[in-house]
Amino acid sequence: YSASHVVVSLVKNYPSYLIINLDKLDYCASLKNLETVSEKENYKFIQGDICEPDFIKQLFETEKIDIVLHFAAQTHVDLSFWHALEFTYVNVYGTNVLVAAAHEANVEKFVYVSTDEVYGGSTDEEFDESSPKRPTNPYASSKAAAECFVQSYWERYQFPVVITRSSNVYGPHQYPEKVIPKFISLLQQNRKCCIHGSGLQRRNFLYATDVVEAFLTVLKEGKPGEIYNIGTNFEMSIAQLAKELIHLIKKTSSESEMEHWMDYVKDRPTNDLRYPMNSEKMHNLGWRPKVPWKEGIKKTIEWYKENFHNWKNSEKALEPFPVTEPFAQPSGP
Repeated sequence: YSASHVVVSLVKNYPSYLIINLDKLDYCASLKNLETVSEKENYKFIQGDICEPDFIKQLFETEKIDIVLHFAAQTHVDLSFWHALEFTYVNVYGTNVLVAAAHEANVEKFVYVSTDEVYGGSTDEEFDESSPKRPTNPYASSKAAAECFVQSYWERYQFPVVITRSSNVYGPHQYPEKVIPKFISLLQQNRKCCIHGSGLQRRNFLYATDVVEAFLTVLKEGKPGEIYNIGTNFEMSIAQLAKELIHLIKKTSSESEMEHWMDYVKDRPTNDLRYPMNSEKMHNLGWRPKVPWKEGIKKTIEWYKENFHNWKNSEKALEPFPVTEPFAQPSGP
């Protein structure tokens, strides 16, 4: 999802570069997110799976690829508890396939897009890039393991890898299984926000265009072998998020009316309270988030009014817990 914003920005701002968008087109993907650039001469879409080594090897042999931005992953935390093996297969094995092929092809820079969740939760300690990884769910564990594979290519071959760990990204284009588009879409359909557990879990939210700027900064300034936190100090509890969205969509400030639109459901098996990150290293490269919450959330609400049906199964995403077809069984590496 955030990759779609990065692709659009690269295609529009770098006409002399060919931008290749490789995507498996899983349940949460929508090519409508790329419609503004789909006819551009410097854009090419290829449908394919990073878990297929022969296909990936051939891709690097037939295309002259200088830089890889690796966003591809299974990312839905709730789903990862029920499909831990599949998350491991896609996120760890797929990353291994991709970094090995990129190394063989002598790529100039390989950016691995990870997550703040690899640190595990914290109520007070702020994580910097040297903080230990203590993931608490299968999704975060698979991302942490994939990071280790990517880093090993720097340690062993000095292959120029860069790892980024970002806060929660929100904005247009996001499949509505994630909390912000889910709450927006539920309220727009006159349904209640489903809040896991107490709703006191706090999350840091970064608007999509700020994340695009961060990746462009990492592409230009990021040093090989380094890790960069892409974070924001803007933080909100899930219950407070629901209230903000109820206020904006249902035009009410009454506490009792807000409670009417909130439905507390059982919690997920583990739910970290906070992921506070120190992003000083990115600030030193010249990047800081710019889009204020009020502006970003307004644009996001407007976008979902028109685009909720960009995915054929978007209704399924609004259930309190994942309702999904079983993954195709991986046919082992």
